Amino acid sequence: MADKALLKRVVFASLIGATVEWYDFFLYGVVAGIVFNHLYFPSHDILVSTMLAYTTFAVGFVTRPLGGVIFGHFGDRIGRKSMLILTLMIMGVATFLIGLVPTYDQIGIWAPIALLVLRILQGIGLGGEWGGAVLMTYEYAEPHKRGLYASLPQIGLSIGLCLASGVVALLSYSLTNEQFLAWGWRIAFVLSFVLVLVGLYIRLNIMETPEFSKLKESRKEVQVPFATMIKDYPKEILAGMGARYIDGVFFNIFGVYSIAYLTSQLKIPRTEALLGVCAAALIMCIFIPYFGRVSDRVGRTRTYAWGSLITGLSALPAFYIWMTYPDQPMAVWAALIIPFGILYASVYGPEASLFCDLFGPEVRYTGISFVYQFSGIFASGLTPIIATALMQYYGPQNGAWAVAWYAVFAGVVSALSAMWIARLARQRIQAGGTAPAALVA
Repeated sequence: MADKALLKRVVFASLIGATVEWYDFFLYGVVAGIVFNHLYFPSHDILVSTMLAYTTFAVGFVTRPLGGVIFGHFGDRIGRKSMLILTLMIMGVATFLIGLVPTYDQIGIWAPIALLVLRILQGIGLGGEWGGAVLMTYEYAEPHKRGLYASLPQIGLSIGLCLASGVVALLSYSLTNEQFLAWGWRIAFVLSFVLVLVGLYIRLNIMETPEFSKLKESRKEVQVPFATMIKDYPKEILAGMGARYIDGVFFNIFGVYSIAYLTSQLKIPRTEALLGVCAAALIMCIFIPYFGRVSDRVGRTRTYAWGSLITGLSALPAFYIWMTYPDQPMAVWAALIIPFGILYASVYGPEASLFCDLFGPEVRYTGISFVYQFSGIFASGLTPIIATALMQYYGPQNGAWAVAWYAVFAGVVSALSAMWIARLARQRIQAGGTAPAALVA
């Protein structure tokens, strides 16, 4: 086991890198529905332009599995640390360049094409980043504290989202609408390069994980981790992707789509909506490690199953409040902060250790990256598009209820999948194999 000073350094390195990655990735999502639909996908129909903007947002999720497989392979073969440095560089450069892309009026069709290419690079970078970041803390921690420590890089999501929405809100508040659309939004993307430099410096000064070092010394690494993963863990892969469903759906309804919904459908000021998301993200920073620790005490699958169900159901009162009290900011914020800032953390907190528990160390980087990123295509990338389509098809009132029930459906699927994971773990033990105690508790 690593000493406490080294463990703290590893946690900070994983957290700062994850923060940069998520800031970069979700900055695109925050801006897509309020800027890109006007400047890069011009159309007489605002619905069409918004759908096109969210489609490029979804492309990032489609390419994330590719990044997960590529960097997972080399992370399981070469090491976790080197892949983390490379993914951070790819993500940072792509985001910086997005801030420099000319508009459709300036270069025509090349503008959305450039955005699409850079979004693909963002997806590849994050596809490899997430798995490596959580593995560093998971494999350094003691077995009975892995839920807590693997949840700490997860805080990078809430900090990154808070920074993304907070910076855009500040720029939106400080500038006129014309200034914000002309050049103000670009500042948020260019700023990420400073964060990347800080993250690189810290990550260059950490060591490889003890568990992977032992794997290398024993020469037990496999030649093709992806093939071994498919052969040895087929049911765990499916169960893990099902468990991931509520995470992707709920986050993208409340963290991404809600901004466009509150501003366009309910006519709530853009700055107010962005600050609401920012506040929820800040509160989430407290509850992510709390629920990670809970999963160490009461069991990973039990925490995740109940968290999935309750989180999904919370969408119903949230949308009811938004539709009923749109002119009361405190009510609007409460309906965003409680489900997203608190309840969602009961899923996202234990999720990293839950997925790490599914796989052996020889394929763990590949396994958790594939499960998390491949399921993200359906759970995360398509959610803003599905929500926009439901709203258009059913109308503002019934469409909002359709989006809420979609979140409930995702919660049920994930709860059942978590129960399946527990059953698979018990079957492995009964067959003479091993499984982490937290999965069957």
